[in-house]
Amino acid sequence: MKKIILASASPRRKELLEQIGLTFSVVPSSAEENIEIQDPKELVSELSKLKAADVWQNNKDCCVIAADTVVYAQGKILGKPTNRSHGEEMIKMLSGNMHTVFTGVTVQDENGAITEVSETEVYFKELTQEDIEKYLERNEYSDKAGAYGIQGYAARFVEKIHGCYSNVVGLPLSLVDRLLSEKGVN
Repeated sequence: MKKIILASASPRRKELLEQIGLTFSVVPSSAEENIEIQDPKELVSELSKLKAADVWQNNKDCCVIAADTVVYAQGKILGKPTNRSHGEEMIKMLSGNMHTVFTGVTVQDENGAITEVSETEVYFKELTQEDIEKYLERNEYSDKAGAYGIQGYAARFVEKIHGCYSNVVGLPLSLVDRLLSEKGVN
């Protein structure tokens, strides 16, 4: 059986893979993520490929899983906020609106890489300034694309989703499972 590596330091991605019973090790990618691509699907696809290739270079006997997630709202790509006011700006942009979460997933082994993108629409209710302040006080926004995690306090803001829930958390499990199967990994 091929050794599996998750090329991410994300605790959420690690938890998701553990949830489906996968045995793997974690080797975060150190690839530079300075890519100037404006299309969110293309961006997450390229970044996941870059991360997978970076980790695979030193682990060529393994199967590497890499991912990248962005939130796309009102024609803008939202990554992780740089500070509290940036997080507040993002949450205000999402309030009362639909946004799309894109995650690019790459699975790479000695036979090459397979990359696909998962897309989930998320609808936020209209938020009051008090809702936003209470949320920001919890500091959950700081390390998440779009300044929120659907699995945390911000779950109360979500009216509905269309698509894969685990994609919004950070790793679309059904897609990962299918890509691993295509690589012959159970």
